[in-house]
Amino acid sequence: MSSTEPEHPDPTPATEIPREQASAATATPAGTVPAPPATAVTPADATPADAAPAAETAAATSTVPSPATLDPAAVAQRLKQLWPALFTGAPKPLKLRIQVDIQQRAPGVFTKQALSAFFRRYTGSTSYLLAVAKGRQRFDLDGQPSGEISAEHRQVAHDELARRRDRQETRRALEEQQRRNRAGLLRDYERTTLTRANFCVLKGVAEADLDGLLALAREEAAQPRRHEPHRAAREQRGARHPVRSEGPARRPGNSEAGGPRTPREPREPRR
Repeated sequence: MSSTEPEHPDPTPATEIPREQASAATATPAGTVPAPPATAVTPADATPADAAPAAETAAATSTVPSPATLDPAAVAQRLKQLWPALFTGAPKPLKLRIQVDIQQRAPGVFTKQALSAFFRRYTGSTSYLLAVAKGRQRFDLDGQPSGEISAEHRQVAHDELARRRDRQETRRALEEQQRRNRAGLLRDYERTTLTRANFCVLKGVAEADLDGLLALAREEAAQPRRHEPHRAAREQRGARHPVRSEGPARRPGNSEAGGPRTPREPREPRR
């Protein structure tokens, strides 16, 4: 057996063996297999006592999104936590250049791009426009009044709200017209004697779309219309309070009994 030790693949230096163990190893009787030396635990393999808390802290830190990854919903949640007086509840008209105040009071929490994306959505909502159109004061991060709303900004909010109302009414009228068209298509299809292909040509409908339009028309026909609950309520009120028939209107020339009044004879002049 060679006196040189084999090379160790681990770059960590081997731990020295005490003299007692070395003498015991040399005194091993012949014919017996010497027991392998106990594996020394190197400092790299040891787990310090504070390794688990450090790992938990690192995991908790990794779950907090960085400012670059905040979406508008995450920005809204963070703003509510930092300044609940302004961002909790119904929208309030914001102080002008409020992004500068946010960056000064919470440096490094939000990026400029994340705040801009959030405020584009926040100030463009209908509820915020209503607050600006009806309000008089703007508010800072602490919920305190900070400047008046100019007449120009209120007018801009009014115009945008009016534009949205017109667009909504136009869309509602278009949807109602399309619903009537589908109802008419279903009614004509149930009464027609034409073939399916000829019916589609007559109505200007693609044959592949006919079944879908008819199914939607049947579904809409089974649903109550918007004005039907109001009509039912009016009929129910009329049943509880029936209108009394007072008969034909009385004319000045008719008596209370309804017959013609007998003209009086002229009186003779007094002598």
